Amino acid sequence: MKLSKTSRRIALMILASALVIIAIGAVIYRSIDSLYFAIGVIITSSLNVLKIYLLDRSVRKTLEMDNPTTGKLYTSFQYLLRYFLTGAVLLAAAMITLYVEPPFINLWGAVAGVFTLQIAVIITRHSKIQDE
Repeated sequence: MKLSKTSRRIALMILASALVIIAIGAVIYRSIDSLYFAIGVIITSSLNVLKIYLLDRSVRKTLEMDNPTTGKLYTSFQYLLRYFLTGAVLLAAAMITLYVEPPFINLWGAVAGVFTLQIAVIITRHSKIQDE
């Protein structure tokens, strides 16, 4: 799994922001529900790291293609695939929250974990560390 420096930095920021969100959830819930919240954050944050890997791989592969039309179609398909994965994980979290007793995943934790990618990108973009 070879990632660019920026992708690695974003992945690390995803993990760091997930830990912060889990800590906030522990303060808010202060019960066993904080564990379910943490599981939701961990699952969707792991998905975000996977999405960063898929994005990095997609960009590398697109840049190697000769035909721009093929590259555009490939990039569009990869974009839809990443968002389909996000939707599927959120749907699964919602179904588990509604129909499994006791729910071992908190839907709000899963939703909060989705935002770790956006938080990580903003932090990485505005950080003082520059790529070489």
